[in-house]
Amino acid sequence: MRNVAILGATGSIGASVLDVIARHPDRFRASVLAAHRKVDELVALCLRFKPDLAVIADAALETALRDKLVAAGLATRAAAGMQALNDAASGELCDSVVAAIVGAAGLESTLAAARAGKRLLLANKESVVMAGPLLLDAVHAGGGELIPVDSEHNAIFQCLPGGRPDLAAAGVRRILLTASGGPFRGKKRADLAAITPDQACAHPKWNMGRKISVDSATLMNKGLEVIEAHWLFGATPMQIEVVVHPQSLVHSLVEYADGSVLAQLGNPDMRTALAHALAWPERIDAGVAPLDLVKSGALQFEAPDRDTFRCLDLAYRALVEGGTAPTVLNAANEVAVGAFLEGSLPFLAIAELIEATLDAISAEPVAGIEHLVHVDLTARNVAQRKMRQEFC
Repeated sequence: MRNVAILGATGSIGASVLDVIARHPDRFRASVLAAHRKVDELVALCLRFKPDLAVIADAALETALRDKLVAAGLATRAAAGMQALNDAASGELCDSVVAAIVGAAGLESTLAAARAGKRLLLANKESVVMAGPLLLDAVHAGGGELIPVDSEHNAIFQCLPGGRPDLAAAGVRRILLTASGGPFRGKKRADLAAITPDQACAHPKWNMGRKISVDSATLMNKGLEVIEAHWLFGATPMQIEVVVHPQSLVHSLVEYADGSVLAQLGNPDMRTALAHALAWPERIDAGVAPLDLVKSGALQFEAPDRDTFRCLDLAYRALVEGGTAPTVLNAANEVAVGAFLEGSLPFLAIAELIEATLDAISAEPVAGIEHLVHVDLTARNVAQRKMRQEFC
C-alpha cells in the first residue's frame, strides 16, 4: 500500500490523481491532502478519502479548517502554513508526494519531499525551472525517485531506456516536445490585441487551471517545459525541439541516432501519466478510454509560430543564459499572467514584460535556495515596477 500526499488536492491534477487512487483502494491511499485556500473543497475531499492530515497553505484559515473537520466528524488532523506543507511532504504519513502546487509557491515543499527520499510525482514544473540543479541534488541526497507527470515529460520518461539515462550513451539525438498550440493556434499578433482572460483560458483539449491555461495560450508553458526537459533528462537546448501537434494524442517523442523515433500516444487525459507514475514500473488501469487511431484521423505536426508567441524564445534565452535567468523568467511570467487575469495587462504585453524583466536583471550562478528566493522576489518587484511604468 502506497500512502500518497497530494499537494494541490483541489486543483485539476489533484482531481485526476484522486480519481486514479479511488480506482485502486488496495494499492494506494490518499494519506495527506493539501490546498491553498479552498477550505470547503478540501473538507469535502477529506469526507471522501479520510486522510490522516489536511493542510491549508493560508495559515489564517487553520481554525476554519479544523472546525469544519470536527463538525464533519472526521479524525483528520488539520495544519496550516508553508512549514506545515513542508513537514507533510517530508513526514512519515506518506511515501509518495504529488507536487501539484502551481507556481513558485510549490518549490519548498517539492524540495522537502525530494530530500526526504519520497517518490516525487512532479507536476510543479516551476520547481524545476527555478531550481533544477538543487532539486536533482535533493533527489540524489534523499535516495528517492523523481517521476514527471506533465504529459510531455512523462512521455519522454517512458520513451527513454531507464527513464533518465545518459543521453549520449543511450544514443539519443533529440527530444521532441509536442504542443497543442493552445486556443490561439494559427492566429497572428493583430488577432490577439483584445484577447480576454476567458478566451485565453478556453483550451481546446485540456481542462486546466487558469494560470497554466494562459501559459499554454502564450506558449510559455512549452517554454517552461523546455527548461524542465533540460534538467530532467540532461538534454542541451539544441537537443530539445518543440513541435505543434493540435490533436494532443502524441505526447512527446525521442529520436535516436539510428533514425528511430519513439513516441508515447494516448487520449489527452492526465490520469494516464499519473497512473504510470503512481504504479511505476508496473501498469494499472487509469480509467482512460482506449485510443482509437482510426477514429482519430490524421495527425498534424507543424512548427510553432515564434514571432506571434514570443514566450517560447524567451524561455530558450533564459535556459541558454543559465544560472538565475530561469528564476527571473518564471517570476516575471507569474506577475504578467496574474496581471492579465486581473484585467490590468494586455495579452500581448505578457511577453514584453517578461523580456523587459530579463533585460533588467543579469543572470548569476545559483548559490542556494535562499539566493533563488531572493532573486524570485527581486524579479517580481522589477516586473511590477516596469508594468506600472511601461505597460499600464
